[in-house]
Amino acid sequence: MFQYFDRIQEILKEVEVNEADAINQTIELLTDANLKGKGIYIFGASHAGILAEELYYRAGGMMTVNAIFGRELMLDQSPITVTSKMERLEGYGTTLASTIPFKKDDVLILHSVSGRNPVTIDLALSAKEKGVKIVALTNVNYSKQVTSRHSSGKRLFELADIILDNHGDTGDACCSIEGIEQKVGPSSTVVGATILNTIIVEVTRKLIEHGVEYPPIFYSANLDGGDQLNQELFKKYENVIHYSL
Repeated sequence: MFQYFDRIQEILKEVEVNEADAINQTIELLTDANLKGKGIYIFGASHAGILAEELYYRAGGMMTVNAIFGRELMLDQSPITVTSKMERLEGYGTTLASTIPFKKDDVLILHSVSGRNPVTIDLALSAKEKGVKIVALTNVNYSKQVTSRHSSGKRLFELADIILDNHGDTGDACCSIEGIEQKVGPSSTVVGATILNTIIVEVTRKLIEHGVEYPPIFYSANLDGGDQLNQELFKKYENVIHYSL
């Protein structure tokens, strides 16, 4: 009935079939990180950062996921074009990385649809130098059609230990409408959120199977007792949580 619904369902089915191995690898990686007390981080620039917000500090989400935010990349910037300039500024991602306590065998999830901009490449390179495992959520076909804007010549998928391909259209928008050349309706947010939340659900299941009685999952603060339960869990996992409640 609605073109966007239909197209998103098509993409999600492609992802479910074609990315199952990569999703399972990420599930195992994050399960292991939780069991061994390793850090888990996520970053995206501008609209890609919506998925960092998706996994960060919300009911039903994983408490041990630490979001990395760059003030100049947030969508409340004015003029908004500042965000585009900053994600293309080589060295800014290196500065961001210097503020994060990365350690060997930590995990960094990087979301970039095109995978070409320096801020994400800088973060990947800086984290890899410290032995961090890189999970790239990107669009491989799209990324292969563009050149890197980083001096290394690398795109995100070329630096990743695990690649999660969102299977979206080149340029991200996915619906063609007669009378306009530009497609409408970006798919990366809804598809990316589905991929990442699938991973969080299955990691939680794995942790329970490993005998973890209280997995680090946020309770809703709007339910009675939620705040207290969250504080108790926060204390339990405080060694791998790098933000404050």
